[in-house]
Amino acid sequence: MSSVLDETINGFLAEVDGSIPANQIFVNAPLSDLSTYRVGGPAALLIKVEDDSSFSTILRGLAKFPMPVMVMGNGSNVLISDRGFEGIVLKLGEFFESIEIEDKKVKVGAAAKLPIVARETVKFGLSGFEWAVGVPGSIGGAVRMNAGGHGSDMAASLVEVTTLNLLNGSLSNIPASELQLSYRYSCIKSTDLVIDATLKLALGDRDEGTRLLKEIVKWRRDNQPGGQNSGSVFTNPEGDSAGRLIEIAGLKGLRVGSACISEKHANFIQVDEGGSAEDVKKLMSLVIEKVKEVHSICLEPETVMVGFDRDYA
Repeated sequence: MSSVLDETINGFLAEVDGSIPANQIFVNAPLSDLSTYRVGGPAALLIKVEDDSSFSTILRGLAKFPMPVMVMGNGSNVLISDRGFEGIVLKLGEFFESIEIEDKKVKVGAAAKLPIVARETVKFGLSGFEWAVGVPGSIGGAVRMNAGGHGSDMAASLVEVTTLNLLNGSLSNIPASELQLSYRYSCIKSTDLVIDATLKLALGDRDEGTRLLKEIVKWRRDNQPGGQNSGSVFTNPEGDSAGRLIEIAGLKGLRVGSACISEKHANFIQVDEGGSAEDVKKLMSLVIEKVKEVHSICLEPETVMVGFDRDYA
């Protein structure tokens, strides 16, 4: 860490001392174990937020010692640079994994895992969220990027979202109609932390829902790789598939150091154990270059790039 950042971190720690338990706050904390790529450097500070009472303390510290803040969900769809993140990473705990179902409405905490929400809603005889059973993310991240798959997305069932503004501490209940939801996009700002989301689903048949869950899981296993990856790397261009474009460009199996394009699905990058984020970034840049050369289409990353000077290239 730089001397300026080091002073800021020390000031922040002094400000929140005694208000956040020592076993929930970590200096120079490794982030690779929190990412599905299993690569990346440390966070200057990692705070495990176990309940909402911690937010006032964190906001007080940030008001006096401002620094970048990011929220780490399930660690999918993100690539953390090898040098890490020079700021505070917030990791929401079990308190934020709640799932409350009343009739056709489902209120879900931001840290709830999508596959668990999908299975729980089917168990209660609801339909419309089965698509999420194969998505390795959490509700907060899924809302922020309008995650989707199998012909549906968050926008199809989202009613409203509760956010916390990390700059001024204000809580907002925002209707889905105001989030400008579109393909892999919402207007939720990086300074707004998703606390929970409310979904509205349809009444369904439990047996049919269970069958659909199994079908989706099987499709994912048959068509997408396991191992150290972060899901789809690039968004699909309108009317086409990033995976198809990459495959036609002859890039399946292409390797840069510890990172390679999956032989199973070309829009996935797999990383060797002990690999580096820089290799993934270089491979992404190479794919963008080759696809543009072959198809005259510029692919856009779906992966969130953290701690890099530039997103890619």
